[in-house]
Amino acid sequence: MQTAPEPLVNPRLVQEALSECERAIHGKRAALEATLCAVLGGGHVLLEDVPGVGKTTLCRALARVLGCRFRRIQFTSDMLPSDVIGVQVLNPKDGTLQFRPGPVFANVVLADEINRASPKTQSALLEAMSDRQVTVDDVTHVLTGPFVVLATQNPVEHHGAYPLPESQLDRFMLRLELGYPDEGTEREMLTRPDTGAERVDALRVVLEPQSVIVLQGMVRMVRVESVVADYLLALVRRTREHPMVELGVSPRGSHAFLRAVQARAFVAGRGYVIPDDVKAMADAALTHRLLLRGGSDGREARDAARAVITEIVETQDVPV
Repeated sequence: MQTAPEPLVNPRLVQEALSECERAIHGKRAALEATLCAVLGGGHVLLEDVPGVGKTTLCRALARVLGCRFRRIQFTSDMLPSDVIGVQVLNPKDGTLQFRPGPVFANVVLADEINRASPKTQSALLEAMSDRQVTVDDVTHVLTGPFVVLATQNPVEHHGAYPLPESQLDRFMLRLELGYPDEGTEREMLTRPDTGAERVDALRVVLEPQSVIVLQGMVRMVRVESVVADYLLALVRRTREHPMVELGVSPRGSHAFLRAVQARAFVAGRGYVIPDDVKAMADAALTHRLLLRGGSDGREARDAARAVITEIVETQDVPV
């Protein structure tokens, strides 16, 4: 009797990576797991929360533990697309143009305060996020995998900000909030002698980029039974039929939803998806993809979209 071959990467390293990240960022296990799900699902994450709750620390910690090259881009109103993707420069020796890569050429790219850049600069990320490549002067440059954009934005401050268009929001697999730490966690943070940056620098590298690519392939192999797939699609279709919704979840969104659900099952140590995986990822995977009627925006729109998804999940029959 033949035995199953050993996996190229031990899936248990996923939980080990999460535990290592928690040495630098405390009380955010759920956000860490969801972000890792997006990475293993081959997607991107929009971290939407007020300043100072650990968004940057989470991104740096995850990149270090995964052994990935990390670059941070601080978006500002005067930033140009070339500041993100790179530019052709003249070589004075031979008079030829040479491409100088921008900070987007990394494995984990932190797009900090992405909504402070102009729409033209925001759009410079679209090709990279969708196709893992950038085009400069009609020349296409492929980005080395794994490639993930972790973008942040402040949901409260709107002065000098440019709201992300629906086309760009749809490129994010998940939208997450970290929230304030509980009292015990914040007290521990205050009494520790080291800083967040020092804790990140002390983290151990658990994986490497090629291992992450292998794990992404393993996530795509997680089994999804037809009844569970029908359940997921039923939730998506109802977003397109809801009376409060102008535009529901796109086919791109349903595909990203499925990958996020498969990744959650994989992180939990299962080779198959259960309905609870679908329910758990619905809020983070779907709310930012809804365009509601009535023209509301900001926190009001987010709360209303979340209420729609909650209603749909609670009233949809769950397969048994």
